[in-house]
Amino acid sequence: MVRQHTELESDIVAVERLQEYVDFKPEVSEINPDNRPLQEWPTQGRVEFIDYETRHRPGFDLVLRGVNCSINPHEKIGICSRTGAGKSCLTLSLFRIIEAAKGQVLVDGIDISTLGLYDTCPRFSIISQDIVLFASTIRFNLDPLGIRPDVELWQTLEDSYLKDYISAMEGGLNVMVLDGDDNFSIGQRQLICLARALLCKTSLLVLNEATAAIDLETDALVQVIIRQMFHECTILTIAHRIDTVMGSDRIMVLDQGRVAELDTPAALLADQSPIF
Repeated sequence: MVRQHTELESDIVAVERLQEYVDFKPEVSEINPDNRPLQEWPTQGRVEFIDYETRHRPGFDLVLRGVNCSINPHEKIGICSRTGAGKSCLTLSLFRIIEAAKGQVLVDGIDISTLGLYDTCPRFSIISQDIVLFASTIRFNLDPLGIRPDVELWQTLEDSYLKDYISAMEGGLNVMVLDGDDNFSIGQRQLICLARALLCKTSLLVLNEATAAIDLETDALVQVIIRQMFHECTILTIAHRIDTVMGSDRIMVLDQGRVAELDTPAALLADQSPIF
């Protein structure tokens, strides 16, 4: 009975979320042509947190406290900390799943809180720890809107080291992704998510513990793909494996919702930083 009760409490959140989508009304900025970014925004991928503070809900304690940092265009930032220090909250703030209690987040000089959600979230890419695939074809999982030609889809699969495996299957791009990992392993499914991010061609990519559920070999393969294919993209990598972030340009160490350290991996190791 306890297990069934807790499962019901968890599953009913999906129903509440659907109701939230039904009741959602476009923000003023989304119908105000004077407050919309250019179609190609963001072009550089510069991210700035200015005295940023946020909490999960009104009345709760702050989870990020006075965060100040500047991330340069095309820079690779690794983010690490102890559990509960605020790593994932940075991602939630960037996608405005939680809003600011104080301060600003600027992307290419634009305060994202002044934009509508439809003008903000589709401009960034994210690969999360939870593998999100549709029970549909490879083609639909890569390109849900159906706007990419097959040549581009196959090239993306080749870039993500999946072309040989999928081309050998009957149906090619029309192969169904089945529930229960029947025809694709966990690592291959994460590579499909990576291929989908490749197709988006955004200048800002967030990896939220994207390799936590896969083996070390696939993790290394993902890092190779990221270095090769996202070299012109600003990348924020949240990881629990040190090896995953050691290749970053700089590493951000969070402690109790604050940026405790932000420097190159070599500098942090040379300083014998106790937190890192």
